[in-house]
Amino acid sequence: MAISQELLDILVCPLCKVPVKLTADGQGLKCGQCRRVYPIKEDIPIMLVDEAKIESE
Repeated sequence: MAISQELLDILVCPLCKVPVKLTADGQGLKCGQCRRVYPIKEDIPIMLVDEAKIESE
């Protein structure tokens, strides 16, 4: 079961409050402003700043 579009439409980065987008591999949600990628584990987005990784690009 994938993340629904309705959920994706309302999720924002907890740090920046900017909408997040699904990564190309579908394994995370990326904030375009701070470049943090929040992991998706068992179809549940983990929207905790401490769990996010910062992507270089």
